[in-house]
Amino acid sequence: MANFKAYRIFDEAGRSGGRLVDMTLAELDAGEVVIKTAYSSVNFKDALTGTGSAKVVRRFPCVGGIDGCGTVVSSSDRRFQPGDEVICTSYDLGVAHDGGYAGMMRVPADWVVPLPRGLNLFEAMAIGTAGYTSALAIHLLEHNGITPAGGKVVVNGATGGCASLAISMLARLGYEVTAVTGKAAESDYLKSIGASEVLGREALPAGTRPLDKVTWAAGFDSVGGEQLSAMIRSMRQHGVVASFGNAGGIDLHTTVLPFILRGVRLIGVDSAATPMPLRQTVWSRLASDLKPAHLDEIATTITLDELPSTFARMLQQKTRGRTVVRLD
Repeated sequence: MANFKAYRIFDEAGRSGGRLVDMTLAELDAGEVVIKTAYSSVNFKDALTGTGSAKVVRRFPCVGGIDGCGTVVSSSDRRFQPGDEVICTSYDLGVAHDGGYAGMMRVPADWVVPLPRGLNLFEAMAIGTAGYTSALAIHLLEHNGITPAGGKVVVNGATGGCASLAISMLARLGYEVTAVTGKAAESDYLKSIGASEVLGREALPAGTRPLDKVTWAAGFDSVGGEQLSAMIRSMRQHGVVASFGNAGGIDLHTTVLPFILRGVRLIGVDSAATPMPLRQTVWSRLASDLKPAHLDEIATTITLDELPSTFARMLQQKTRGRTVVRLD
């Protein structure tokens, strides 16, 4: 059986980390669908697992990569046929089940989404888990009454993968987007993908005040910590904040006043365990009205060999946008 390259995470002497290895299909975890992987991507979670910076992987050894896409080679499930182009993200992929950083994937059929018309395989992973999370957040905000006519939307951690794609999607839908970033040099990039204004981190100041000046109708936060608290304090009446990241910390210190005096709603966005009908709906929208208009500007392509250096730069906050991993 032919070998293929894979980036596999090991636990050795109590320390975890990844390296490139040769594997065969027989070594991959069980599943009904075998996929020749075309692309994966690099998410913050991947950087943590690949460097052993956090205890995310639950079983060793495990091929990294929490998403992937490609072409079905074989399937024991009648929903999928050889030649079908498909996407697989979330669930236990790259955490407790061999993931997308390999020339082949073998996954449960219930995790697989047919590639929707309007997307190609590269675009699917330029969007990937990060873009799916952003699109799910937009979908949930819409169901909470947020519209472009309601006012400005603030996107925090703006140069990150989730946030960059959120800016592009929101701008396409007609929202006025304020990007908040600690990287002042990236202002032109953020405006090029749809931000109407770019502010520094001081726009979300630390503090213990229960309420701040009303500013935004909605917020997208991939940072957490004090900046999420500041965002909640500055929402307009009936504003909605979508929380989907913790790059700035997992603690949240706030009061009940934004919720009981302004009717602010804080919604959590869990992209890992989305029910399949909703997952398919969101991916369909990502191929249509939510398809980012600036994927070529947002995405950079690398090979498996470049993963270690990319992980390091991501953890040092030296990357921007999305990084796509080419497998074929």
